[in-house]
Amino acid sequence: MNRRLALATAGSLGALAGVMSLDLAAQAPQARSGIDAVAVAASVQSFYDRTPGLRAQFHQTYYHKLYDRYDRSRGEVMFRKPGRMRWNYAQPNGKVIVSDGQRVVVYEPGDGGDPGQMFEQELSQNQLPQAFSFLTGTGRLEQDFTFRLLDAQRQGFTEGFVLELRPRQPAPQYDRILFYVAQQEGRPIGVVRRVLIVDASGNRNRFDFTAMQFNAPAPDSQFRFSPPAGTRHVHP
Repeated sequence: MNRRLALATAGSLGALAGVMSLDLAAQAPQARSGIDAVAVAASVQSFYDRTPGLRAQFHQTYYHKLYDRYDRSRGEVMFRKPGRMRWNYAQPNGKVIVSDGQRVVVYEPGDGGDPGQMFEQELSQNQLPQAFSFLTGTGRLEQDFTFRLLDAQRQGFTEGFVLELRPRQPAPQYDRILFYVAQQEGRPIGVVRRVLIVDASGNRNRFDFTAMQFNAPAPDSQFRFSPPAGTRHVHP
């Protein structure tokens, strides 16, 4: 009986060792390569410090947790330092979001000939400038956030690293932000391919970027907006 018990115990330990080795093999590649969250964040900051502007196509997926509903839209976005950005939404949405570095203007067209409405906010009050401050040169990641790496495979991003950022000071616009950072030869290169913004209510605002053009020219006129005649001005 003792011999059978010893054999059973040895078998159990062998199986446990096998499970442990499988678990280690299944860890995220970045965790085993010695690359930590601070290094990935530094690669993002360094890359965009050297990038005065960006033009790209975007696909946006917004998940409303309360209604369990997805809204999808697409368009073109431009960023230029300091603090400037423009989001042109394709039809049938047609929305325009513009920042001149001081304030954010959001224009929403109406239906059936209605000219629509427009409202303005300070940069600090709008979710997008806050989440994309690394692109507009209005923030420093290491000063504004704490970091950790998530499992990229579980996040469905096999092209690089998934960096979770949480604000050092509570932010009403979001609870956390995820950067999906491209890699080359197993190292982060700082290019952010996707941004996911999660607010305190669990709503998720995701932007996927394609056809990215770095340092593309963008005149000042792109960061000003004149609404159609009759547009209602809303003061939130």
